[in-house]
Amino acid sequence: MNPFSSETRLRDMIRAIRACKTAAEERAVVRKECASIRAAVSDNDNDYRHRNLAKLMFIHMLGYPTHFGQMECLKLIAAPGFPEKRIGYLGLMLLLDERQEVLMLVTNSLKQDLNHNNQYIVGLALCALGNISSAEMARDLAPEVERLLQFRDPNVRKKAALCSIRIIKKVPDLAENFVNPVASLLKEKHHGVLLTAIQLCADLCTVSEEALEYFRKKCTEGLVKILKDAVNSPYAPEYDISGIADPFLQIRLLRILRILGHGDADASDLMNDILAQVATKTESNKNAGNAILYECVETIMSIEDSGGLRVLAINILGRFLSNRDNNIRYVALNMLMRAISIDGQAVQRHRATILECVKDSDASIRKRALELVYLLVNETNVKPLTKELIDYLEVSDQDFKGDLTAKICSIVEKLSPEKIWYIDQMLKVLCEAGNYVKDEVWHGLIVVITNAPNLHGYTVRSLYRAIQTSGDQEAVVRVAVWCIGEYGDLLVNNIGMLELEEPITVTENDAVDAIEVAIKRHTSDLTTRAMCLTALLKLSSRFPSCSQRIKDIVNQSKGSLLLELQQRSIEFDSIIEKHQNLRSALVERMPVLDEATYSGRRAGSLPAVTSTSQGNPLQIPNGVHKTVDAPLLDLLDLSADDPTPQNSSGPNFLQDLLGGDILSSASPSGTTQPQKSGADVLLDLLSTGPSLPQNGSSTADILSISQDNNNNKTSVNALDGLSSPAQGLPASSIMDLLDGFGPNPTVPNDNGPTYPPLVAFESSSLSLVFNFSKQPGSPQITEIEAKFTNKSSHTYTDFIFQAAVPKFLQLHLEPASSNTLPGSGNGSVTQKLRVTNNQHGKKSLVMRIRISYKLNNKDMLEEGQISNFPRDL
Repeated sequence: MNPFSSETRLRDMIRAIRACKTAAEERAVVRKECASIRAAVSDNDNDYRHRNLAKLMFIHMLGYPTHFGQMECLKLIAAPGFPEKRIGYLGLMLLLDERQEVLMLVTNSLKQDLNHNNQYIVGLALCALGNISSAEMARDLAPEVERLLQFRDPNVRKKAALCSIRIIKKVPDLAENFVNPVASLLKEKHHGVLLTAIQLCADLCTVSEEALEYFRKKCTEGLVKILKDAVNSPYAPEYDISGIADPFLQIRLLRILRILGHGDADASDLMNDILAQVATKTESNKNAGNAILYECVETIMSIEDSGGLRVLAINILGRFLSNRDNNIRYVALNMLMRAISIDGQAVQRHRATILECVKDSDASIRKRALELVYLLVNETNVKPLTKELIDYLEVSDQDFKGDLTAKICSIVEKLSPEKIWYIDQMLKVLCEAGNYVKDEVWHGLIVVITNAPNLHGYTVRSLYRAIQTSGDQEAVVRVAVWCIGEYGDLLVNNIGMLELEEPITVTENDAVDAIEVAIKRHTSDLTTRAMCLTALLKLSSRFPSCSQRIKDIVNQSKGSLLLELQQRSIEFDSIIEKHQNLRSALVERMPVLDEATYSGRRAGSLPAVTSTSQGNPLQIPNGVHKTVDAPLLDLLDLSADDPTPQNSSGPNFLQDLLGGDILSSASPSGTTQPQKSGADVLLDLLSTGPSLPQNGSSTADILSISQDNNNNKTSVNALDGLSSPAQGLPASSIMDLLDGFGPNPTVPNDNGPTYPPLVAFESSSLSLVFNFSKQPGSPQITEIEAKFTNKSSHTYTDFIFQAAVPKFLQLHLEPASSNTLPGSGNGSVTQKLRVTNNQHGKKSLVMRIRISYKLNNKDMLEEGQISNFPRDL
């Protein structure tokens, strides 16, 4: 017999597939089998149609395409016999879903089978409808399903109820048709029918408020009676699980009671007694009993109750926390987190058990218990709970220290009763896990210290002790170094001693030693070493006798590879040696930091300083949303649809090489100028006069893009010819600067050919006119003077003009005459452009432009394309 013919049995095909050694062999077997099935489909083979469909279902489960067999399902469903229908419906549920248009052809067959006199065929149709019903099928077949809810056989009623659940989910408008039939099903004695009826009732309550009110009034007492009978029923072997009568039915009943009792005091009163009975009588030593107790607790927490039952429910959760099963404990912690907002006092009674869960070996339980402890902390228990958590911090796992430290610091900051306690607890945390705290934590500690003048001496002495024993914790070293620099004299002279302190003897050299050890420790990072240098500068004024030693320590960083340390070392050495008259004023104690302002900024209540370079989405005339600083590649539509965020100043490579942030300068009018480009930085370094501020330029391989902005023009007295490109020099002036350090002589040129002005862009509020000129002997170079006029009555600020050209053109933009465009045509802004056409005479100029400005502090953006340039440019 051919192993791949229609006569091959399903088991033989499965055996052949399992015998394959490689995926390629399996694909070959499946391919041959699918070819055989296709041939049988083409021949309309009725004898082996059911066998072929069974093979197709197995092939489908392996992940191979089987769409060619979908119509076979419909043919088998239309067959009169039960075996064919069974395979047909199984294939229908497996090979198709509700999105397939083929389902439209099966609606009539389903309707006939739902009215069949064979209950097993009716059951097959209900199963199929309940699995793949679409909204259209649900509307068409809902009357048949509603009728079958009263069918004589309980199995059909059960399947009809399950099918009804899908129907009301697909078409909620049909919910009212099922309310009365479901109410009668809730009186069933058969547990299978009762389970499905309760689930259908719950779904009806979800989709229909009228159904919810109906069931509350008509069915609550009946459901309570059913639950009472289930709890008190004698042993029934067909429903018994671990000595508990039908826990599945009890759980379903508790869930529907939760829905009915939520927000309704009358319904809640009816179920209080049975809930108390379930909570007290159910055994908790079996998994089935724990499931019932959990659902009971959920129901008690959801319904309207005076409080007695809630205490009972929370006590059940407390027992769950002592269970050895991690899953039960995790569930209990989750429930307690929800219960704390309802009855926090009852949860507080289980505080000790919850704290033990924080020390559990299971990471998920530890984290959940820590979150619960965080919610439990209040003004009355903050001290004992914090002590417990800090004690555990000493022995906790490394991977848990980060979460634990964050919670402890948050608790201490939020609920600290007094500053000395706050400082003590934070020092303990920093000593144990200083490497795990965020910078905001030790910043906040310094702010609190500055606001407690009576504790300055106590704090600096405590930190001095801490740095001796916990020098490997970066955060405690930073706070200690800062405090020793600020309050070193209090440390040496034992000023501000408290009664609870033990006396300590510290000399000036000891204080300097502590900072020297910190700055030389190989694990100290740049921030710590920089703080150490600053502290040494302060101590050079507070400890005059150690001034020379401090100077020697500071000088050791002059050769550091880190620019920050090198710069600080050189500057501080100069202050110590040459500016002693200024030193005492420079290193005075820091003023008291505003604790409320700092806390507000951390909490986000004050507006943070944001960068103006971040693009705000604007509505462009063509209807496309883009950002103000979207890349200029978008001007030629050569980039992706989604604009890439980009800093408006462009890449400053020279700035990166010089290793510093170049701040923008202010114009005489007081307006802030854009950030300088790297070329300007280099010019500033080599020139003696002020250079003009201008925007940086962004370049791309495909485009030559320039963006310049300027408020005023000033002359450079010493190196007039070495000014930035803002003064009209060509781009090669930078190279001339490096070559000769002298001004380039200006060679007068004869006037080239003239061209009429061109209105390049015009809108309701803005006009742009181009004036052209050419130099004799350079026909490919065109000088353009752009003149911008504001036709509206409002003044435009932060005015920026950008342009982009194709690859065969090169574009150079000089800075604009101003970044403010007056309104009503009272003045204009001019800007010069130079365009080089590498294919002069073959291709004309084309340019896309973008104009951005602010109108009443609102970002505005206008775009356009200029393609009507004169032909001979």
